[in-house]
Amino acid sequence: MRSLIRRRPETPKVDPAPSRWSWRMQRLMLTPGFRFALRIGLPFTLSLLAGTIYLSDEARRGTVVQAIADVRASIEERPEFMVKLMAIDGASDMLASEIRTAVPLEFPLSSFDLDLPALREQVTAIHGVRQANVRIRPGGVLQIDVTPRVPVAVWRSAEGLALVDNTGAHVTDIDARLDHPDLPLIAGAGAADHVPEALKLIAAASIMGERLRGLVRVGERRWDVVLDRDQRIMLPEENAVQALERVIALEGAQEVLTRDVARVDMRLAARPTLRMNEEATREWWHIRQLSGQ
Repeated sequence: MRSLIRRRPETPKVDPAPSRWSWRMQRLMLTPGFRFALRIGLPFTLSLLAGTIYLSDEARRGTVVQAIADVRASIEERPEFMVKLMAIDGASDMLASEIRTAVPLEFPLSSFDLDLPALREQVTAIHGVRQANVRIRPGGVLQIDVTPRVPVAVWRSAEGLALVDNTGAHVTDIDARLDHPDLPLIAGAGAADHVPEALKLIAAASIMGERLRGLVRVGERRWDVVLDRDQRIMLPEENAVQALERVIALEGAQEVLTRDVARVDMRLAARPTLRMNEEATREWWHIRQLSGQ
């Protein structure tokens, strides 16, 4: 007798394991480099490809460049970024005029168009400027603060007359010595390179008052002190100030420089030498001849 209960057909069991391709894809998704390429590399590549195709047309490129230039100009030309004038502090009228000539700017202009370090170099390149600070002040003012060189002596060279500061740096050219009678005179090649020593000699010789005419650099090695009546004190290369002080002491004790002396040679410290002028020499020989008769 057949059973009245029908059996269900057996269904095959489903394999829970993923397929080979699904398994490989899952493994790839677990790789950091693949995930990075998928999230960033692929969008970047597609964007770059699209941009390259778009900008391959010259008209489109021109439109993009012009749009960028318009946006930049609209920002740079805003009133708060415009510089309207230049202010110079610490300089004389003549030096300020030289600075304005050396920095020919036409105002108003955008602060983005100003190269402040380059402007500072242009200003400090002027002979009369020792130091300069350039900045943009609120209100659209280009502020230039100047520390000028202070002339301490007049230097006479083959090129003419010039003012120099205490370091020997050139300040400005002058036309005549009488334009600065209050400053001492130094002369000779290389004299400007030894201004500090010259100032010490001038200070030591100040006791001579108006008799002092100036200093002459001889052979770029040593100094001659020039007095009136064409007198000279020839100083050594070393210890020049001490040698000059010895001559001043001799003048105070024996009035050497008030006599008919043309040169006082101090180049040899152990043997100072006096050279009389021609008239005194002739008179001396005449006296010797008379005494010998």
